[in-house]
Amino acid sequence: MDKSLEKSLLVWLKAQKKACGLFLKLSLWLGMISAVAMVAQAYIIATILDGVIMGQQVVPLTDNAQMVSSSVSIDTYTPHLIALIALMLLRALLAYGRERASFEAGKRLRGHIRAAVMDKLTKLGPAFIKGKPAGSWASIVLEQVEDLQDFYARYLPQISLAGFIPILILAAVFPINWAAGLILLLTAPLIPMFMILVGMGAADANRKNFSALARLSGHFMDRLKGLSTLKLFHRGDAELKVIATASEEFRSRTMSVLRMAFLSSAVLEFFAAVSIAVLAVYFGFSYLGHLDFGYYGAHANISSSTDPQIVGIPFSLFTGLFILILAPEFYQPLRDMGTHYHAKAQAVGAAEALITLLEHPEPEFVGHVRINSIETLSADNLEVFSVDGTRLLGPLSFELKDNQRLALVGPSGAGKTSLLNALLGFLPYKGHLLINGHELSALDLAHWRQHLAWLGQEPQLFYGTVRDNVALADPTLPDDRLWHLLAEANISDFVKAQPLGLDAPVGEQSSGLSVGQAQRIALARALGQQASLFVLDEPTASLDSQSEQAVSSALNRAMAGKMCIMVTHRLDQLDQMDTILVLDKGLIVQWGDFTTLSNTHGLFQTLLRENVESVADIELVPLSASASETQIDSDALLDSAAEPTKGEAQ
Repeated sequence: MDKSLEKSLLVWLKAQKKACGLFLKLSLWLGMISAVAMVAQAYIIATILDGVIMGQQVVPLTDNAQMVSSSVSIDTYTPHLIALIALMLLRALLAYGRERASFEAGKRLRGHIRAAVMDKLTKLGPAFIKGKPAGSWASIVLEQVEDLQDFYARYLPQISLAGFIPILILAAVFPINWAAGLILLLTAPLIPMFMILVGMGAADANRKNFSALARLSGHFMDRLKGLSTLKLFHRGDAELKVIATASEEFRSRTMSVLRMAFLSSAVLEFFAAVSIAVLAVYFGFSYLGHLDFGYYGAHANISSSTDPQIVGIPFSLFTGLFILILAPEFYQPLRDMGTHYHAKAQAVGAAEALITLLEHPEPEFVGHVRINSIETLSADNLEVFSVDGTRLLGPLSFELKDNQRLALVGPSGAGKTSLLNALLGFLPYKGHLLINGHELSALDLAHWRQHLAWLGQEPQLFYGTVRDNVALADPTLPDDRLWHLLAEANISDFVKAQPLGLDAPVGEQSSGLSVGQAQRIALARALGQQASLFVLDEPTASLDSQSEQAVSSALNRAMAGKMCIMVTHRLDQLDQMDTILVLDKGLIVQWGDFTTLSNTHGLFQTLLRENVESVADIELVPLSASASETQIDSDALLDSAAEPTKGEAQ
């Protein structure tokens, strides 16, 4: 990974720590207090062991004299034992409090980032979300955000503790033995230095690992959704090989990350063990009399005893015990930082995808104008763009008044859904898109959407119950109102037949319901909006004839006296539309009513002829009927209309 990119990602990660609140600082302060208690604990343990083992022995001043010792009473060290137990309990409480504070800090951070991601996806809208498989979004929202936990809960506090604890121990060691302090000081940089050398590629490896995981998640989710189609076309074995290849790639990248982690841990443990061994050798040779440097004053004169009756130099193990007890604790914060360094690498790898999403340009709707109803909707030289700036539609102009219905037709890719997404506030636009004379970008977007009822070709129901889905916009809706909405959507009989009624479960991806049933429940939810404008994107495209008839009749009743914009490919059902816009390659190529367009040579007539033929095929035209007979039937339908009053679009 480029160093400048990694640095910018780290700056972004550290800027997010304010979301952790006071818990991050609390974790750090608890760690510092625990470090002070640890030094005090080492002092007491060294004092007790020195007194019990050595018993205030004295090294005589003459070579042929023997060492003299005095008896030690256990009562002498009772206060030390009580203090030791108290310190142990205190450190246990501090460790517990630190873990809780660290977890809470990470939890708040994850909640903040997830909320930011979900808000961003809401603003970007379905036009952007459909650009990636659902599995890839799940990987970003779940796994990658989850990998930020240890960076904030462990790595950031450990950076400060890795500086504070060694300095604290050096401050305790240098006053009693400068040689031991110098050994600690010189060996301390070895651990972070080799940690950096070993882990230099860890962030890049984690980034590639996240990328592979996102691809595998999206690939697997798509294949799982289309499992029945793959089986139908005998593509199961081929897709198994593709999934196996993707899984092997992910396994390989995961193992490369683990190799770095294990190598880093081994290096850290090795240098920490060598450094502690050097200290142990130094004190061993010092007590054997082979080394005579490092102490202040007379050799080994480090006892607290000042008894004038003792003739000789007091001999003590206190210095060696105290420093050797502290030595592992001196290197432990550095080793912990090395362990948590991989949390940093994971966070950097995850942050790249998160920043790319969170900094993605979005439609600028910052208005505050609120309207009470929709009376007119007009477009003037309207151009609709994708979120990355590609023009999808326009320029085009049209006007829709209260109680009027507008249909958008055309081949796939003509820009019909793009116009709806712009109207919903999900895509940026240029030109003018006016509602009651107000520019759409000047409206309060959330309030504007309350006037809309949207129904797409793929019903989206959420895991829960029928009640939860129908009352999604207003959870306080009473039961009688819910039953009324279900009756309007021609689905109340089905819900009443369920043992739990309104509390009947709805599974993931509308499992347990047919497409027609799910669409009618979605329609009931849309009717609960009390909308002024119905925005319909092929609401009957995936339904059987019976469900299509039920949904169409429910929509016709609900849209009475309301404004409507509908995208459809069922051109034979457009006779109730006031105006039809025929789009091709993002431009209006024809406009008018059904009678006019069906008798005018152009794209609409071609699409209508193809639509009538496809409907005939679906309705199982007998094989004896020739293609010419079908063509005659289509021509008869077209010729039966009146003479045109409007022609090609200007």
